[in-house]
Amino acid sequence: MIVADRKKVPEIRDMIKKHKRVLLVGCGTCVTVCLAGGERETGILGSALRMALKLDGHGGVVVDECTIERQCEDAFIDPLALRAEGYDAICSLGCGAGVQALAERFPNIPVYPGLNTQFIGILESQGVWTEKCAGCGSCRLGQFAGICPITRCAKRLLNGPCGGSRDGKCEVNENLECAWQLIYDRAKALGILDTFEELAAPQDWSASLDGGPRKVVREDQCIAGLGPKA
Repeated sequence: MIVADRKKVPEIRDMIKKHKRVLLVGCGTCVTVCLAGGERETGILGSALRMALKLDGHGGVVVDECTIERQCEDAFIDPLALRAEGYDAICSLGCGAGVQALAERFPNIPVYPGLNTQFIGILESQGVWTEKCAGCGSCRLGQFAGICPITRCAKRLLNGPCGGSRDGKCEVNENLECAWQLIYDRAKALGILDTFEELAAPQDWSASLDGGPRKVVREDQCIAGLGPKA
């Protein structure tokens, strides 16, 4: 999932206080699961903002809330279209993709981010999310026993650990597990250690973000005659 955390209330207050009517828009997918921008969090933030604005001398700012199924797909923004016309600003509690989707849909309304988008990760334990994928565009998990050294090794090493790994921990952070220790242990358990006798090729970074925004096109899913943008 995309993992995000909420910006501080004073920061959001300062972004929206110059407006008269602001709509907080929550999202029902990733940010709901990571307890950052779902219906519950949107309601709590709305109450906190109204209080903060009043204390700051901007009590006349109207702050309302709503939550849609997901913000990253235009079809799910449709129910918001008529309601958004009554506001002069939107504060999105979606991820960065959701914020930009709303900005594209409502070009005449300022859209502010209520969250800081962090990473692609998983729920490690209650209240703890951990990054697992860098979205590099050229996945090599099959080569590394299902553990990503690009994301989980602090130095992004592809051919074994550095000299600083001690007792399974990384020298960069003693609380960080050494990715290559994890790879070794899993490969040993799977009986595939011999696959690491050959040097791994350099990473193909041409598929990553450095070349600008990426796009995936499934022509078999595009509407006939309307092209990839349909």
